[in-house]
Amino acid sequence: MDEADFPEEEFATRTEKAQRAMAAAGMDALFFTTEPEVRYFTGFRTLFWQSPTRPWFLVVPASGKPVAVIPQIGARLMASTWIDDIRTFSAPHPVDDGIGLLAEVLAPYSAIGVPMGRESALRMPLKDFQSLRDRLSGAEFLDASSLVQGLRMVKSENEIAQLREICRIGSAGFTRAPALFRAGQPLKEVFRAFRIELLTQGADDVPYLVGGAGRDGYGDVISPATDQTLQPGDVLMLDTGATRNGYFCDFDRNYAIGTASEPVKRGHATLVDAVSAAAAIARPGRTCADLYRAMAAGIGQAEGDVGRLGHGLGMQLTEAPSLTGFDETVLKEGMVLTLEPSLTLGPGKMMVHEENIVVRDGEPEFLTSRAGPDIPVIPA
Repeated sequence: MDEADFPEEEFATRTEKAQRAMAAAGMDALFFTTEPEVRYFTGFRTLFWQSPTRPWFLVVPASGKPVAVIPQIGARLMASTWIDDIRTFSAPHPVDDGIGLLAEVLAPYSAIGVPMGRESALRMPLKDFQSLRDRLSGAEFLDASSLVQGLRMVKSENEIAQLREICRIGSAGFTRAPALFRAGQPLKEVFRAFRIELLTQGADDVPYLVGGAGRDGYGDVISPATDQTLQPGDVLMLDTGATRNGYFCDFDRNYAIGTASEPVKRGHATLVDAVSAAAAIARPGRTCADLYRAMAAGIGQAEGDVGRLGHGLGMQLTEAPSLTGFDETVLKEGMVLTLEPSLTLGPGKMMVHEENIVVRDGEPEFLTSRAGPDIPVIPA
């Protein structure tokens, strides 16, 4: 197996945990169509998911290894994983894109779990799913969202090691800010320089890089790069989701160009303090809502004035749970979370700050190199 993969025991353990949860939930199979779940249970990692042409299926039975029903083009790579029941079909196919094979695999099961809730998706043509259900008329499809999310929210130490390394790489990239960014530099060049730096530091890819810049704050936190140039008095924010071995970091840093105004200085310190307030109570047994309220109080905004203030992190840039006032998910040791408070500085002006942590039995482990309360200043 490739050095980027986990040992076979990692996937066996994940599957056994899922099977115990299935038995408790009255499910005798799980059915997946999406990349993170297929990779979670098999280790199958490829960028070929970017193509919408071919569907990919995985079935986790009540006992034994998962069964893959996939296009022939993926057979060799899937065979390099720990599973050995791989059934292939020619794809794209004018009549049957694997539905016949899939129906044969699922035919013995009467209670089939499929993710159906928040943050789930069905990655196959809806008419093919309807055809599958018609072929399995005696089977019941049950919502497995909470089961699967509950498994994936708690990371193994192998997963945490991957996350720790990509966060180290991201942190190392941000320390190079004074050498990478300067007044008069177009944002497109800022983004390009930072992406190159992350790759140089050891990231495999930088599929997510957004940010903003503006005098005394920026207007949003999801903008792509433009030709706008950095000016003295601007606040520059970059938010990166770089990857290593298929695992994401997700955090940002703010920089003042030339000088920082008093509101910007106070805003930055307030955001860092809000993260500290959440980290101070991030313990097993507390809830996502507890962390949300700690940060909302720290930034002086009433519950409901903002969306969420963080989320899970792992094979996806954002995963369950969400740090919201309504998410009462109980924290468990091994959960990896982002803490992401935001602050309005004035009309059309905001700042956001984000760190990545692991929930531990005691103080959380910061995977990112924590930002201090003083906003870094890049000489103009």
